[in-house]
Amino acid sequence: MSIKLLVLVFSLLIIFTRPKLIADHHLTTRISPIYPSISTFQPSIPPFLPPSPSRRAQSPTVKPSLPFVPALFVFGDSSVDSGTNNFLGTLARADRLPYGRDFDTHQPTGRFCNGRIPVDYLGLPFVPSYLGQTGTVEDMFQGVNYASAGAGIILSSGSELGQRVSFAMQVEQFVDTFQQMILSIGEKASERLVSNSVFYISIGVNDYIHFYIRNISNVQNLYTPWNFNQFLASNMRQELKTLYNVKVRRMVVMGLPPIGCAPYYMWKYRSQNGECAEEVNSMIMESNFVMRYTVDKLNRELPGASIIYCDVFQSAMDILRNHQHYGFNETTDACCGLGRYKGWLPCISPEMACSDASGHLWWDQFHPTDAVNAILADNVWNGRHVDMCYPTNLETMLHS
Repeated sequence: MSIKLLVLVFSLLIIFTRPKLIADHHLTTRISPIYPSISTFQPSIPPFLPPSPSRRAQSPTVKPSLPFVPALFVFGDSSVDSGTNNFLGTLARADRLPYGRDFDTHQPTGRFCNGRIPVDYLGLPFVPSYLGQTGTVEDMFQGVNYASAGAGIILSSGSELGQRVSFAMQVEQFVDTFQQMILSIGEKASERLVSNSVFYISIGVNDYIHFYIRNISNVQNLYTPWNFNQFLASNMRQELKTLYNVKVRRMVVMGLPPIGCAPYYMWKYRSQNGECAEEVNSMIMESNFVMRYTVDKLNRELPGASIIYCDVFQSAMDILRNHQHYGFNETTDACCGLGRYKGWLPCISPEMACSDASGHLWWDQFHPTDAVNAILADNVWNGRHVDMCYPTNLETMLHS
């Protein structure tokens, strides 16, 4: 009981005594605006910073400058949150060390990782979180990150953690951003900017972690896993169509990872020798199948849309099975946490973390290390290790 009380005290400290934030607009970009009406805008950011120092992060695929991609807009959960939850009353926060210790600045930014998240490795702009941006609408011309840890496709997913911004609310925030752009640079220029930008969407896992698996509102008696997946896909479809209706054309939809292999679920399901929780992974694979079909159907229905689906499960399992090939030596224990597989208690202090995360697949209970994120990003970009994106990869989509 005393340990649980200690965790609660630490959690409250995290919420109410956070350190000074590292604003994303102090980071980097590789892309210049391409429209005459905004070509004079020069963001005050330093030159490109090198990747974080993990072994695999030192040599990701070199991505050329892409002048035809003016901006990156990110939607999702903790897999891509770059600081939104720093400004919310929630237990789901990563604004304290050891989070961010291997990031370019070696300081926490709100990313749920020891270093970079996948979107940081794509060769597209580092963009500020929607709640963290401090400038004018012009500062959003190179993109915004709306992702919020704990968020899901279902509005109430993650509610036990505190405040979060659901996927539907994130889409509403973008629509508001788009309207601000129209007022600033006009409708035509705004539509050109948006239609040529990349929209990266990584969400859905919390609808399992914090809703279905926990049987919130007796959902398991109302929906079979298959029907629940159909429900999620239907909601995702509606939000993607909302984005399409405000001129979004280039979208990357990320599938769900094998969370049954995450330290928390190996601890929870009492894995004896590091076996994944297959019951959980089976639901995830089924969900990914339905979501891929949904994306394929939208590509046929929406004229001019270019939506790719990337199977994170496939890529992550390749890393897990061939971990020695990739240079990993620890596939079950998280770098930071407490208990068996470091999956019982979350990462809440530097003393709980290992000294070197580069050999670990998992950073904490649920999130991979930046070394894994670098590999995933390479696969999204051009299938460097595994062809995980359908009908094509991001590089091919952008050049088509």
